[in-house]
Amino acid sequence: MKILLLGIGNIMFSDEGIGVHLCRYIQRKYHFNSPVHTLDFIDGGTLAERLIPIIVGYDYVIILDCISADDGKAGDVYFFDFDDIPHHISWQGSAHEVEMLQTLTMMDIVGDRPKTKIIGIIPQVVAGTTLELTKPVIEGAKVMEGVLLKHLKELGFETCTVEESLDIQDEAYKFGTDDR
Repeated sequence: MKILLLGIGNIMFSDEGIGVHLCRYIQRKYHFNSPVHTLDFIDGGTLAERLIPIIVGYDYVIILDCISADDGKAGDVYFFDFDDIPHHISWQGSAHEVEMLQTLTMMDIVGDRPKTKIIGIIPQVVAGTTLELTKPVIEGAKVMEGVLLKHLKELGFETCTVEESLDIQDEAYKFGTDDR
């Protein structure tokens, strides 16, 4: 099975970029191996509908992004299937022009959306222009990492830590200042 880990968010708006930062962090920190699956990492940024041609090439997608939840607070993490989004969760309110929710719904209309899981976190700050992540989101990112690693293990991946000393805030600063 071809699996995609897709980080979503605008890195210039503090916590709003956590999906992208965490995706890149996981890619650098770990090596994943499976005899039957492949795993790719993509920084989806705020591309939304422009990601459709990429997403359709996969059998399974895990999205890292910000969410809102009626019963939650900044830093709370939620893991759910796109086909069964809990009623108290709103996957809206980020800085993206067209949200991933609408993008995946468009894919459903034509029947080409792969099985999709979301690991979402409630942001504290999604304004201003800063690469600084808030403390609740940095702590929540550790939970997201654990949820992701557990899920990938359930899918049959073996995980090997490559760079133990990585720090997500340092990675956010590096990524935001790279000349790539």
